Amino acid sequence: MSSKARTQSCSSCGDRLLVPYHARTIRCTRCRSLSSVHSFFPSLVFPKVLMNNNSYNSYSSSQRYNYDRITTQQSSIRGMEGDWPDSFPKVTGKKRALLIGISYSSKRYELKGTVNDVNCMKYFLVNHFKFPDDSFLILTEEEKDPHRIPTRRNILKAMQWLISGVSSGNSLFFHFSGHGSQRPCLGGDENDGFDETLCPLDYETEGMIVDDDINNILVRPLPTGVRLHAIVDSCHSGTVLDLPYLCKLSRTGSFQWEDQSNSSNTYKGTSGGLAISFSGCGDHQTSADTAALSNDVTTGAMTFCFIQAVISEPGLTYGRILSAMRTAIRDAGMGAPFSGPIAALFKKVFKCGIDQEPQLASSEKFDIHRMPFIL
Repeated sequence: MSSKARTQSCSSCGDRLLVPYHARTIRCTRCRSLSSVHSFFPSLVFPKVLMNNNSYNSYSSSQRYNYDRITTQQSSIRGMEGDWPDSFPKVTGKKRALLIGISYSSKRYELKGTVNDVNCMKYFLVNHFKFPDDSFLILTEEEKDPHRIPTRRNILKAMQWLISGVSSGNSLFFHFSGHGSQRPCLGGDENDGFDETLCPLDYETEGMIVDDDINNILVRPLPTGVRLHAIVDSCHSGTVLDLPYLCKLSRTGSFQWEDQSNSSNTYKGTSGGLAISFSGCGDHQTSADTAALSNDVTTGAMTFCFIQAVISEPGLTYGRILSAMRTAIRDAGMGAPFSGPIAALFKKVFKCGIDQEPQLASSEKFDIHRMPFIL
């Protein structure tokens, strides 16, 4: 066991919990109850700063601790720029992609289809959008290189690699298949009061990756003429890039962009580039990991639907892709007939009672029925 963590029992169910270094409280992954951490670590002294124009000292000790941790994590992210491991690709072309699949092997929350998602996505990008073989950085538990294991630090480093040195004409692609979650937002920049998160392989000890961090790394630095497409197949992923606009699409095809900035005045856009994300579900929904394809190959429902939608009708608009994914899931839930692999997917998804509706978000508003999907 790491010297930076120890265990204690959950105060409700008694399950053993791995407690990160300096944690004040910890939430049980089984019963979701919150337990106070026994005082066995010396306290840290953090700088007193302002939160949302309110005095730092006016917040509870748990709020101050959470904010301190966020601030510390953001500082560590800024210090990770450049100096890439030798195993990271040295991309010279216009296209590059970061693909992450996390199985959480041997955990009770293990996923079966995430590595398949990554393999399918790479094949899709190479064969349908001509991404060069040397333009991919792939992080999974099957990688032999320690820098390509999807730990929190490695994922953040890989995100920095994805946007490093980009210029007008670059096309960037980010794909994540794994667990996602939420946590209360202390910054006041979320309409629903929750930050969305991605769960690295070591999130129990090192923490989750918060949407604010993803926005800081992947979205805000994008310069004019650079496009980023993100495909996020995880639970609670609707606004996981913290993009300014979320598309609200009706069944009749009418749409409007919902402003996500509320009253916080926190800028969530780019530096002139364009960032667009397709995500597996809304912020308060879950995504399916299911045996869907022939020969019982397990894959993420959203990843499979996205690839199928684009391949079936080349030259699709963003609106058509989103509508096709949603309609397929909705019709399957109502018992509409399907044939082939898509039928197997939806029968198994809805047999498990999965409720998900893919989402589209963007750094700027556009006509989703006119703008073609181009990588």
